[in-house]
Amino acid sequence: MVQAAAEMWNEEEWDARRLAPAAVSESVAIDFDEAGRRGQVGVGHARVLSVFVNRQFCLFMLSRGAQKAKKRVKTSELGVRDRLLDAADRLFYQEGVRAVGIDRVLSEADAAKASLYQHFGSKDQLVASYLERRTVEARAHIEAYLADTPPSQRALKFFDWVVEWAESKDFRGCPLQHTVSELTDTAHPARAIAHGQREWFAERFREWTTAAGVKDSKATARALMVLFDGAVAGSEVDGPQRASDARWMARKLLAG
Repeated sequence: MVQAAAEMWNEEEWDARRLAPAAVSESVAIDFDEAGRRGQVGVGHARVLSVFVNRQFCLFMLSRGAQKAKKRVKTSELGVRDRLLDAADRLFYQEGVRAVGIDRVLSEADAAKASLYQHFGSKDQLVASYLERRTVEARAHIEAYLADTPPSQRALKFFDWVVEWAESKDFRGCPLQHTVSELTDTAHPARAIAHGQREWFAERFREWTTAAGVKDSKATARALMVLFDGAVAGSEVDGPQRASDARWMARKLLAG
């Protein structure tokens, strides 16, 4: 009996009639009455099947509705996390992590406090996530910027990138330096992220100076790192000319 019902009504038919429950009930009854007259099912079973299929239809639609609702909630929650991180990124970089409270981030992101703790656990972890995203984006940007440059010329080309960054309208210095300078907790998770990014830059400078064939590549790499730090800090105070000055000095260093 159940098999006969399944054969007569497939999922597409359920879906096509989902907007008209009353019509479904009437249609099911007619379908099974006709099936009884044709001898496909017993006449006495036709009404039983009609009730059974209507019940299955209701269960089917409830299940579909629950699945769609669950999907909407999941999508919404992903959106909340992104909004929180976007808001934190803008506010922390422009104003500092200590000046910006949780309520300000929540207001900017149009999110509830429970969402922040669900996705990040604490403000400290939100700060760490902000820095982590900044480091990932910076590495990807630098690697793409240098992709077409021969390895021997990447050290100097990198300072072209620094100049362009310092000249950008939203430049506010180094987010790593700013954030770490505001942290009093030596075990803050953002410190490890900042340290990891510094190590990444140091390794790149060693690679680039070795490829450039300079005599003391390690010492030159350390000097370029100092120039980079000074270029970013100086540009925040005096303007992008300091980044251009650092590029000039980098060329002298690399020339030996």
